Amino acid sequence: MIDFQDSGFLEDPYPALAEIRRLGKPVWHEQSQLFLAATYQDANAVLRNRSLGRIFKPKKPDEDWNTFNWLHSDSLLDSEPPKHTRLRSLLVKAFNKNKIESMRPAVERLTQELLKKIEIKLEETGEFDLIADFAEPLPVKVIAALLGFPDEDEHLLRPWSQAIVKMYEVNPSEQTQAAAQQASREFADYVRNLMEERKRNPGNDLISDLAAVEEDGQKLNAQELIATCVLLLNAGHEASVNGFGNGFVAMLERPDQFKLLAQNPFGLAETAVDEFIRFDAPLHLFERTATADVEIGGVSIKEGQKIAALLGSANRDESVFKNPTEMDITRDPNPQIGFGAGIHFCIGAPLARMEMTTSLPALMVKYPNLKLVDEPVRRPGFVLRGYESVIVTSGEQV
Repeated sequence: MIDFQDSGFLEDPYPALAEIRRLGKPVWHEQSQLFLAATYQDANAVLRNRSLGRIFKPKKPDEDWNTFNWLHSDSLLDSEPPKHTRLRSLLVKAFNKNKIESMRPAVERLTQELLKKIEIKLEETGEFDLIADFAEPLPVKVIAALLGFPDEDEHLLRPWSQAIVKMYEVNPSEQTQAAAQQASREFADYVRNLMEERKRNPGNDLISDLAAVEEDGQKLNAQELIATCVLLLNAGHEASVNGFGNGFVAMLERPDQFKLLAQNPFGLAETAVDEFIRFDAPLHLFERTATADVEIGGVSIKEGQKIAALLGSANRDESVFKNPTEMDITRDPNPQIGFGAGIHFCIGAPLARMEMTTSLPALMVKYPNLKLVDEPVRRPGFVLRGYESVIVTSGEQV
């Protein structure tokens, strides 16, 4: 059985995931105390079955974990109906298609600003970091602009987010836990101060909209609003950073695919982004808890037991995808489930798509001959799979 902390598995989990898929049904994983659903059919069923809930179990002792606990228990991601229904209906009134589309000019402007900084860096050093200089700052800046965070405070957001999401890995260390506790407190206090200021002086930002939105006499309370803002940053930028980085590295390692996109960056942006998410998923494991006895893939899951949808495995299921171990940026149709499915389908997926389909062709037009300089450095985790550093050069002759 797989070891979620084995370095070889973390470097390339796909052969081991293929072995689990071949078993044809969910399997019990002792290390994590989870059933693992590895096939597309089973993973999709886990995401959609209403007898499987996203049940947050508070960390103890409560005093140390108090803020971390309510940031999750009062968030959309870790709630179930009827609370989930109420939170989502309020959120979509403020965070809707029009709001997302209104961000497109900002995404285009921020992309060009980052490309200008990269141009200067290339002139000075001849190389840049695809993650630190492009894939990472863009979604952070977009979410910061959406929520109305001051520009001078942007540098606070990514460290807070990364400290919190490291708790989603298997068996986080005591140091990781302490960092998550502190980041939760600092992040929540920061958003609370902004929220109180926006209630006094509303603006055009999402915090102001969330504070004002109402449906059937219901509004978000303070903790729910703060938890929503923290979730939007944590989930909203992690998927974009890792999805972009994972897919772009895979494409750099396959010159035929890179050349295809370089020749038609705008025409292939949509299918390329879907293939980025499918081929090397940014989120690999999404956990659910049985709220009643349920059967998935012929296996009985008892009330209270946990089962995880292995999204990266599902997206390489041979019964659904032709040549699943090969990258094909023209793949269409591409029913990848990297953004989830069912009531917990990622509410930020349209924004993430818009960011990536805007920034990817802009990067390709500017630098159609990018090359890897060093071996990309992976982040040490499985649940959230991505790169820490990807050093590239423009590939131009100097």
